[in-house]
Amino acid sequence: MKRLQLFAIVLAAASVIGCTSMNAKQQGTVSGAAIGAAAGAGIAAISGGSGWTGAAVGAVAGGVVGNIKGSRQQK
Repeated sequence: MKRLQLFAIVLAAASVIGCTSMNAKQQGTVSGAAIGAAAGAGIAAISGGSGWTGAAVGAVAGGVVGNIKGSRQQK
């Protein structure tokens, strides 16, 4: 469980660092997916569910929300 959480944190940090040459929409999508994956894995770990499933669902939800937010920032 701790290994999954550490992986999610490292993935989130790496994705934020790698966003320097992207536009706002792309940054929002990647950052949202990374944050969503970390949050989903954490929530799944706390509730006793599958960390991978929580990370996948969180990544999709976070990516969608980040995409919407990023596209609004471009305008």
